[in-house]
Amino acid sequence: MSDLTKKKCAPCEGGVIPFDISEIHKYQKKVDDWDIIKDSKGIFFLEKKFKFDDFKKSQEFVNEVGRISEEEGHHPDIFFGWGYAKINITTHAIEGLSENDFILAAKIDKIPNV
Repeated sequence: MSDLTKKKCAPCEGGVIPFDISEIHKYQKKVDDWDIIKDSKGIFFLEKKFKFDDFKKSQEFVNEVGRISEEEGHHPDIFFGWGYAKINITTHAIEGLSENDFILAAKIDKIPNV
């Protein structure tokens, strides 16, 4: 598997089978400290919490996440406030995880000062 940061998210309109748990664990090794979460509907997503010194740094971080997400055409759920941000990523169209989710996670990890 090549470096995920060098890949681009592929458009997903559905019709693709989400990763099974073994594929999820294989890709999880390629990203730094992202947790695999399963929601009440059985849908897997990636989650990571980030800490910052103040609100401004949290906001700058989520703005950069938003910029990258727009470039990739793949949009996470973002929660943030004073000194923190939490990012949840899944491929909504397939109700599960795909390579796109791990590509986005890898690119988020490359944001400076994280």
